Amino acid sequence: MPMLKRLATLALAIAVVMPPVAAMDESATPISKGPTLLGLCGDGDAPLGPAVCKDSGFDTLPGKIEKALQATLAKAPAHARALLKRDQVWFDEIVVNAAESVPLSGDSGEQETFAANLRQRAATLETIAAGFGRSGMAGRWVNAFGSVEVTPADGGAYRIAIDIRAVYAMDDDRHSKCEASALLHADPGGWLSGRLVAKEPTPSVGQDAATASVAGPPSIEIRRQGETLRVVVADSKDFGDPKLTGCNAGQITASYFASGKTDAAMPAVDHAFVAPSFDCAHPASATDEEICADPELADNDQKLNRAWKALLPRLDPTTRRALIEDQRGYVRAQADQYLEFLHPTWNKTTYFIHFTSEARSKVFRLQRERIALLEGFDDSRRGFAGVWLAHNAILNVIAEEDGSLTAKGWKWEQGDWKAGCNYEIAGKVDNGVFQSDETGKNPDTLERDHATLIVNRKDDVFAAQRISSDNKREADEPKCKRLLSNSSTARLFPARPSPDINDFDSIR
Repeated sequence: MPMLKRLATLALAIAVVMPPVAAMDESATPISKGPTLLGLCGDGDAPLGPAVCKDSGFDTLPGKIEKALQATLAKAPAHARALLKRDQVWFDEIVVNAAESVPLSGDSGEQETFAANLRQRAATLETIAAGFGRSGMAGRWVNAFGSVEVTPADGGAYRIAIDIRAVYAMDDDRHSKCEASALLHADPGGWLSGRLVAKEPTPSVGQDAATASVAGPPSIEIRRQGETLRVVVADSKDFGDPKLTGCNAGQITASYFASGKTDAAMPAVDHAFVAPSFDCAHPASATDEEICADPELADNDQKLNRAWKALLPRLDPTTRRALIEDQRGYVRAQADQYLEFLHPTWNKTTYFIHFTSEARSKVFRLQRERIALLEGFDDSRRGFAGVWLAHNAILNVIAEEDGSLTAKGWKWEQGDWKAGCNYEIAGKVDNGVFQSDETGKNPDTLERDHATLIVNRKDDVFAAQRISSDNKREADEPKCKRLLSNSSTARLFPARPSPDINDFDSIR
């Protein structure tokens, strides 16, 4: 049960015996655990048959790439190995998708381009092997999606030039091609940050180059994370500048590896590795890999760990048990989060493209929300009013002086946007007891249990009856409109107001 080691470690801070928990879902396993040998040729699921591969010369290239990868892994520091293997799995996914259309098109030029990309990957891995131990930010950095070139600029700034060439197929909507640049300055968070613009922006009259570089969206930031360069672009549908057509936040956000050595005269920059609360040499999930890849996510993981240890000893036993159970749910949800948004299944057109920026953003938001709950746990709260949060539900309760009460929120199942249950609750509080405005045999209920709030306690029972009633809409008054057999029952925890707790109506 590797996914839950962190939770068990946290619980050791106090004498709490935790019952066994189910093993991690196979779908949440690390990307780096996937096969790295390119499955390009062969029978069965391979996109190219043996005869086509031999005629086109594609049969020997996967072996050369794998040999280069293993040689590079042998030189890689422990924390970088999983990220490099993940990068190779991503490369394989891109190539296998492209192989379904590119090499079979009958166009010899396309076939040669395809083969050249495979040869280039082997050469790229060799340059990565030579780049370990490189100091500073400056130089060329590469990965499965493309490359970035970082050069020093005046006043301690840096300029980054981005060249992304991820081609999943011949269709225009299956390309990720981007040439862009940015002028980056140090910010208080330890990153170099700026704004993404066209590769060679032309300043307007009276506007210098530095101003032009930070004039509009989206934002970009870079930072060393051990032996990798972390690049993060804000997930934005609108890049503003028409010269950035073809660019998107996905793919640019990633870990990049040093490509060879740089000039010894280049200024050195501290590149200490920000370690999370677990061992990055053995990540337990795809989300763990992403946390290890990103110094901000790793720092959030440490903050969450500290907040958990500080909170648990001060809770009463009933609330403590409930929060430990909810934390189990959070750990499972976090483990699934990155993969669910890396290849979102609800995006049926381009689900196979790597949405690295959105997936990273979702992990960040989930971390910040949980930290806000643990650090701002309002165990002194009385009554119903306030924000309430769990790993799978959120509710904002507003109480008026006349005793009336309204509440809005929702309950979700991780990764299943059709399974959500919306809360639209109204009623009145009389002598500390909530009475819903609804009538019928299954009205909304709110009740306090120590520091927690239980919503619709009896709906678990009604949900079981709805299942046996063939999900008829009129049967036992369903609370969840998309999947009628779902239960809206939830136990939530008191959270003080925070900008990180505001997700009342979006997809998880």
